[in-house]
Amino acid sequence: MSRETLEFDVVVVGAGPSGLAAACRLAQLARADGREPSVCVVEKGASIGAHIVSGAVFEPRALAELFPDYRERGAPLGAAVTAERVVWLRGPAASTTVPAALVPRPLRNHGNRVLSLGDLCRWLGQQAESLGVSVFPSFAAADVLIENGRVAGVVTGDLGVARDGSHKPNFQAGYELRGKWVVFAEGARGHLGRRLEARFGLREGVDPPHYAIGLKEIWRIDPRRHRPGDVTHTLGWPLDDATEGGGFLYHAAEPIVYLGLIVSLGYSNPHLDPFAEMQRWKQHPRIREVLEGGERIAYGARAINKGGVQSLPRLFVPGGVLVGCEAGFLNGAKIKGSHTAIKSGMLAAESIHAALRCSSIEAADAHIARYPERVRESWLWQELRSARNFSPGVARFGTRLGGALSFLEQNVLGGSAPWTLHNRVPDHARLKRAADAPRPPYAKPDGVVSFDRLGSVFLASTAHEENQPTHLKLADPRVPVAENLPLYDEPAQRYCPAAVYEIVSDGAGGSKFLINAANCVHCKTCDIKDPAQNIDWTVPEGGGGPNYPNM
Repeated sequence: MSRETLEFDVVVVGAGPSGLAAACRLAQLARADGREPSVCVVEKGASIGAHIVSGAVFEPRALAELFPDYRERGAPLGAAVTAERVVWLRGPAASTTVPAALVPRPLRNHGNRVLSLGDLCRWLGQQAESLGVSVFPSFAAADVLIENGRVAGVVTGDLGVARDGSHKPNFQAGYELRGKWVVFAEGARGHLGRRLEARFGLREGVDPPHYAIGLKEIWRIDPRRHRPGDVTHTLGWPLDDATEGGGFLYHAAEPIVYLGLIVSLGYSNPHLDPFAEMQRWKQHPRIREVLEGGERIAYGARAINKGGVQSLPRLFVPGGVLVGCEAGFLNGAKIKGSHTAIKSGMLAAESIHAALRCSSIEAADAHIARYPERVRESWLWQELRSARNFSPGVARFGTRLGGALSFLEQNVLGGSAPWTLHNRVPDHARLKRAADAPRPPYAKPDGVVSFDRLGSVFLASTAHEENQPTHLKLADPRVPVAENLPLYDEPAQRYCPAAVYEIVSDGAGGSKFLINAANCVHCKTCDIKDPAQNIDWTVPEGGGGPNYPNM
């Protein structure tokens, strides 16, 4: 197939904080050399920020390094953190505020900001464009160009392909975006990143990647209940002690709150439903009292890295680098990854800038090989290494003992524990058989504080072209009914936060597996948690998916 080709020095895949930071830093360095940058950013969302979901309490350290004058440039900083607490929910109505002296230091947020990461990414995109970067939203990078063992660019998805694979009248072949270097910044569980991991053996010798699902809502609340900059984190109920996770409730600058629940995808009960757990969590008096009289205005979900440095893959391949959550640069102890994403993008950009000045491929590759060294020499590595035991500690010892271990490591040992914990069991391999697991008591949504999936998907403004091949590929279509249903009561019905997967009658006394791909919010949970690893998440047509306004 003939494709139009566009050539750049650098192609960046993904307009999240890491990709945009890399693009901005590359442009800054090019201009410092007296030349215009040759950098493009390709983004599968309809606009920058459309697929961004984060809490977000933001640590501005890396942003200040990228743009020391970020305040003067009008960065959307939201509200300064004014008060914070960690609350242990001991049951459906009971709670205890954890004394501040017992809160692990990484969870303290003095100097941080409550903001919309989507708004910040839109602002970063504006900065990138003002520096001469080409930004292409609505273009999904569908495949990697590999020539002579090197990454040579990406191919964007074709438009106008019908469900049966035929070309519709509006068919348009995707573009080849060629670059001397490609920055992969797709976020957690990037589909191109996974291909690179398999092709180049990037995960040899490291722990498997681990993830959680983060579910988030935005509410407009009664101004009398609003406390700008107030931050609450919860642990405990409705999750049991063996299930890693917790809630957050952040008061934005306006009479708005960002709230949600994070649930480790290493959970073992196949009947657990992360979406239903969040709806149950909102019924706790500590949460409900803030929401009563308010209005839910947005909903979203996204997979989150939590493996830590033990799960980091090799960060470079010939012709390409991994940055941000594509690699796994999230600090689980802080529940933050945006500042680390920005820093990793900057470090990768500096390595690529040095490589672009070389006269030979060998010399250029030597500079790219220094990217992991730059990471290890930076505060990014120091921060992640000090927090390395948080997630495997909770996974091994449970929420309470794991939290106590985090306190010991961070507050007593100063982040310098002489031991390293590991979690070598992949998330998908942790499920018990359905017959051996209890069913949680999920109540019907009340339509006031708790809601159903389909109504929530509507608030995600999710839209896909209906007549296109499904982007959710089954390696074996028989597995969901023949294996997952009898063994695990087909958990895709519950772990998907958007009602994409259903078990329905086949009309002949049996069951069939139904995929409602148009509902997909691109969280990637199915690609991670399916016990048979039978679902492959790929990109739909560019511009499809959620269209978050200010997540």
